[in-house]
Amino acid sequence: MEPVVSYLLQNWATILILLAFAIVLRITVFLDKKAKRRMYVLISMVLLLSIVVFVEFYLADKNIYPDVRTVFMAIRYSSTPLIIGMILYALVKRSRWWAFLPAVAFAVLNFISIPTGIVFSLGETGNLIRGPLGYLPYIAVGLYSAALIVLLLLQCNKQAAEIIPIIFLGFALLSGLVLPFIFKQDYSKVFVVTIAVALFVYYVFEILQLTKKDALTGLLNRQAYYAYIKDYNKEITAFITIDMNGLKTINDTGGHDAGDIALSTLAYCFFKAANYRQFVYRIGGDEFAIVCRKTNKEELEQLIQRINDNVAKTRYTCSIGYSLNEDGSKTIEQMIKESDEMMYQDKADYYARNNLKRRY
Repeated sequence: MEPVVSYLLQNWATILILLAFAIVLRITVFLDKKAKRRMYVLISMVLLLSIVVFVEFYLADKNIYPDVRTVFMAIRYSSTPLIIGMILYALVKRSRWWAFLPAVAFAVLNFISIPTGIVFSLGETGNLIRGPLGYLPYIAVGLYSAALIVLLLLQCNKQAAEIIPIIFLGFALLSGLVLPFIFKQDYSKVFVVTIAVALFVYYVFEILQLTKKDALTGLLNRQAYYAYIKDYNKEITAFITIDMNGLKTINDTGGHDAGDIALSTLAYCFFKAANYRQFVYRIGGDEFAIVCRKTNKEELEQLIQRINDNVAKTRYTCSIGYSLNEDGSKTIEQMIKESDEMMYQDKADYYARNNLKRRY
């Protein structure tokens, strides 16, 4: 009974944070079932890691069962890359199961170390001895953390409100590379709660950000669009209006699921084409806009070319209009009107060129 009480006392904060995380997940309506399942698995993994860490240090404090302790050390060293891999799998769009392969390889080496000492072993007094690959656990955590940060930055909408939480999460995870050398083994006892806090805080930030995002495409939504052009209208030098061609036909022939796939595919084409000063919005059913800050004519033309190149790789098409305001002589309302008129003309040309009747 005493070990159980000790575990609860030492990990009560972690348990409460993970419980709160699970409750917030339960009442969140923005995530699909698959994403929620991955997050629940992640919560379970962090909880299990807290148990593993407690048992390992309990055995160390009592100086008993050194062979069993080495098994728990191998599990602890293997758990952190697996957990960060799970974070990547849960948070990064289009991530696949092979994200776990490096973590599995690291885990194999950690367990091989139990009889060989290639990564770690225990001295006669129970002290840690690093093997030839003794810094492998830190390398694994560093690689996974760096990959996670880069991928999250690539998929975000390039606004400070999204970048700051990613930096926070990265800082919390990468602290595991530095603080162990400062606080030695004591840091291992607080690393689990560090992960729990970082994940929960990041998730809360994400929930707040979802109010600005379109649920289907992940792009910024109509409300964010109006807020941005109101607050930053003097810095907007270019504006692009995009409308998908033939969405009504796709919905009628393939169903709304096919239409959703089409919209998501095109949204990703637009998102990939934009840079950090070019913000992509879904402002209606098949209507998109790209608002560009401090973008000149050459950069605008390059952006439109990237959009066309990306869309050409799909089986869909879209009509594009734009307006440039390098000298600041146009109001945002004039730019939107000019861009819309060009887009409607491009759409009319598309239907005429293909002998199609536009369906509404």
